[in-house]
Amino acid sequence: MAPQRGRDDSERGSAAAELALALPAVVLTLLLGVGALAAASQQVALQDATADAARLLGRGESVAAAYATVTASISDARVSNEVRGDLTCVSASVEAKVGHIINIPLTASSCALGGGW
Repeated sequence: MAPQRGRDDSERGSAAAELALALPAVVLTLLLGVGALAAASQQVALQDATADAARLLGRGESVAAAYATVTASISDARVSNEVRGDLTCVSASVEAKVGHIINIPLTASSCALGGGW
């Protein structure tokens, strides 16, 4: 039987080399995507917590109870409140970390009508 011709041994292992070069980029992309989704989830939780806190203050609850509502959702959030006419507003902010390098500042603010039930 005659030996096979047309086979080029110079490209042997090139698929493994290409995978070794592309794999870190794929892993980094996946990690950044997961981090971005986690930051978006934290933003939603922060917005929801500020809305709850504003409603509590609007009903006449204590400032401590309203702040506790926010910090129960996002433990390291910085919270503030102010009254704007008939509205009671709560603002909160936190630094979301994507990996160990990227910090994204997240802020949320919500207002509720004061004196309402």
